[in-house]
Amino acid sequence: MSLRQLNKNSDIAQFGQALYINLSASKGLQSVLRSNLGPKGTIKMLVSGSGDIKITKDGKVLLDEMHITNPTAGMIASTASSQDRISGDGTTSTILIIGELLKQAERYLLEGVHPRIIVEAFKLCRTKAVDFLDSFKIEKEITKEFLIEVAQTSLRTKLKQEVADLLSEIVVNAVLTVKREPNKKTGAIPIDLHMIEIMLMQHKLDTETKFIDGIVLDHGPRHPKMPKRVENAYILTCNVSLEYEKTEINSKFFYSTGEEREKQVKAERSFVNARVQKIIDLKNEVCKDGKHGFVVVNQKGIDPESLELLQKAGIMGMRRAKKRNMERLTLACGGSPLNSLEDMTIDVLGEAGLVYEHILGEEKFCFIEKPKTPKACTILIKGPNKYTINQLKDAVRDGLRAVKNVFDDQCVIPGAGCFELALHRHLIEYKKSVKGKMKLGVQAFADAMLVIPKVLVENAGFDHQDVLINVLEEFEKGNKVGINLESGEPMDPQLMGVWDNYKVKRQQLNSCSIISSQLLLVDEVISAGKSEKKDKMKH
Repeated sequence: MSLRQLNKNSDIAQFGQALYINLSASKGLQSVLRSNLGPKGTIKMLVSGSGDIKITKDGKVLLDEMHITNPTAGMIASTASSQDRISGDGTTSTILIIGELLKQAERYLLEGVHPRIIVEAFKLCRTKAVDFLDSFKIEKEITKEFLIEVAQTSLRTKLKQEVADLLSEIVVNAVLTVKREPNKKTGAIPIDLHMIEIMLMQHKLDTETKFIDGIVLDHGPRHPKMPKRVENAYILTCNVSLEYEKTEINSKFFYSTGEEREKQVKAERSFVNARVQKIIDLKNEVCKDGKHGFVVVNQKGIDPESLELLQKAGIMGMRRAKKRNMERLTLACGGSPLNSLEDMTIDVLGEAGLVYEHILGEEKFCFIEKPKTPKACTILIKGPNKYTINQLKDAVRDGLRAVKNVFDDQCVIPGAGCFELALHRHLIEYKKSVKGKMKLGVQAFADAMLVIPKVLVENAGFDHQDVLINVLEEFEKGNKVGINLESGEPMDPQLMGVWDNYKVKRQQLNSCSIISSQLLLVDEVISAGKSEKKDKMKH
C-alpha cells in the first residue's frame, strides 16, 4: 500500500504470487533445455526473425540466441552463461539443477515451511557438497589417451559419436601443441587457447575436419605470378608499410616538364622501394643454395609495385594479415615480428617445411605447415553447409576448454551421473545429523541432485525410476557407478572412460545454490522503475 501511494502505476506481486512467478519461469526454462542434456539429447532448431536457421544442442548457444523477456528466466540464463564463460561447459546442467532446487523447495514451502529455513539448509548443503566433491575427485596421470577420453565425454553430448571421436583427437593434439613447459622461475604457464586458430571451410563432409600442425591464413599471395608452393621456407613476419603513403600535411609539387615529373615520382617511390630492396637483399643472402624459399607475411599493406618487385625476386608475399595470426606465426615458425626493417637479420626469420596456396571457389587459403617450433596450430573445420560448420565450431570450443581444464585442475570427476548419485546418497546420510526443519531443506537439495541422472536416462528412452533404483542399490553395496545410456544398466565410468571436469562441477554447486536461494527469498516482485523519456529537440 505504501508503494502505491508513492507510485500509482506500480505493479506488485505478493509473496505467494512472487514465488509462483519465479517457479514458473525456472520450470519453463528447464523444460526448454531438458531434452538437450547428454549424448542422447535432442537438437533444437532456432529460427531468427530474418529467417536465419541455427541447429544446435549447446545450452550456451541456445541461451544466447533465444529472446528471453521474463526477468527471472533472464537471471537464471545469465547465471548459466557465466558458468560457460568460467568453466567452458555445464550450461544445460546448471539450468536443470536451479529449476529442480526450486521445484523441490516448493513442496515444503506450500506446506508452510519458511523460505529462510530452506535457504539456510541449502547453504549447509553447498558447503558439504563442495567438500564431498574434493574427496570424490580423482587425480590421474595426464596422458594423451586419458585426455581423449575427457574430450569424448564433452563432445559426445553435442555431436554424433563418429564426429565427436574424430574431433576429440584433434582438440587434444591442438592443446598439447600450444601447451608450454613450466618455467623454473614462474612455474606453470597457463595454456592460451587463442593460439589455436579455428578456420572454417565450407567444403566436403564434417568428417573431413582435420588438425593442421601449423597456421592457415584466410588469404593467399596477392600477385598472380608469385610462387604458389614454397618448400623449406624462411618466413619474415613484419608490420611495415610497403606501399606509397600520402604525407600527413597538405603539399603540392610543381613541374614544368615531363622529365621533372618522372624524377618526382621516382623520389616518392624510392623510400618504399628501398624497404622492398632490403627484403630482397636478405632473401638473396639466405637462399644462396637454392634449397630454400622466402615468404613475407606483412600486417600492413603491400602496393602493386612492391608486389611486382617481390614477385620478380621469387618471394611469396601476403599482406594485411590479422594481428592474432602474426602472434601465432612467430610461435609456430620461430623468428621475431618486425616493426622496422633497420635491424633485419637472419635471426628474425622463422622456418616452415611447406607453404602453399589452396583455392576453393573464389576463396584462397595459405597453409603454413611443418613449422620449426610448433607452439601454435590450426583446426580446419569442414562441412557441407554453414549449419554443420557452426555446430562443429561451438563443439570444438567446448572440447578445447574441457581438455584445458584437466591441466588446470590436475584432477577429474567420474561422469555418467556418478557424482550426482553419490552426492545424493552422501546428503541423505548427512541429513541424519541435522536437527529440526532443516532436514527438509537438506532432503530437497539431495533430491534435486538426481535431476541430472534422471534426465540423462529419460533422454536415452529408459524408465528413470527403474534405472535409478538399480543404480542406487549399487551405491548401497559400496560401488561408485554411473549409468550406461546404451543399455540403461549401471556401469563403472572409470573403466568406460567417462570423465567430467572438476571445475565445471564446483562452479555448478556454488552458482546453482546461490541463485536458487536468492529467488526463494523474493517475497515481492515490484514493477515500479523509472521510465526514461527522451525530449525531442525541435529545430
